[in-house]
Amino acid sequence: MNRRKNLVMIALVALVAGAAALVYAQNEAGISSAPERSGSGQAAQHDQAVSAAKATLPEGDETATAAIVAPGQAPKVLYDFNTLPDPVKRMLEQIAEAAQSGEIENMRPVFESNELKPMVTAAYVEDPIAFWKKESADGTGRDVLAAMLDVIASGFVRVGQGRDEMYVWPYFAETDLAKLTPSQEVELYRVVPPERAVPMKKAGKYGYYRLGIAPNGVWHYFIQ
Repeated sequence: MNRRKNLVMIALVALVAGAAALVYAQNEAGISSAPERSGSGQAAQHDQAVSAAKATLPEGDETATAAIVAPGQAPKVLYDFNTLPDPVKRMLEQIAEAAQSGEIENMRPVFESNELKPMVTAAYVEDPIAFWKKESADGTGRDVLAAMLDVIASGFVRVGQGRDEMYVWPYFAETDLAKLTPSQEVELYRVVPPERAVPMKKAGKYGYYRLGIAPNGVWHYFIQ
């Protein structure tokens, strides 16, 4: 099992390094939360996750980006996986290993190791796996797992401060898509199907899967 985890980590680092070679490499990388595990406590934690995720949602979805990013400044795009805090790296490793297995049920232990269920839609969802199966193209959720791997293989950004601090994949969630360089457009097409990417570029707003992990390793959301 340890050997498999090491291989997953190597594969993930290789994917990130590949993205860096396409565009440019930059660097840099603490939050604490004390969530409860079930019942109303779980719902309360979901509400906190909703608030954190709203900052990365497209305009029209109560965006709070201005509170997270200084006016006129875009977050620095990061590619170096090794600059992430260790808890974030461990969570990414677990997500990647479960996704690469091809069995979405293998994501359940990842949820259970988390302090709260990750948000998968704007409304509270008791069972994210059942939700993903229902939303997937073939009922297995494998296209969702593929999207997850594509997203975490992209560049990422660090946004927010204090309890709102979050590492967000892909960086397009915090980028004006109308101002992408040609190499960044290639990256976008690696994450988003062309038929969805083209209207996004025209609107300048990202509207596909995004993933957020707090510096303490808590996986907050994987949502469109």
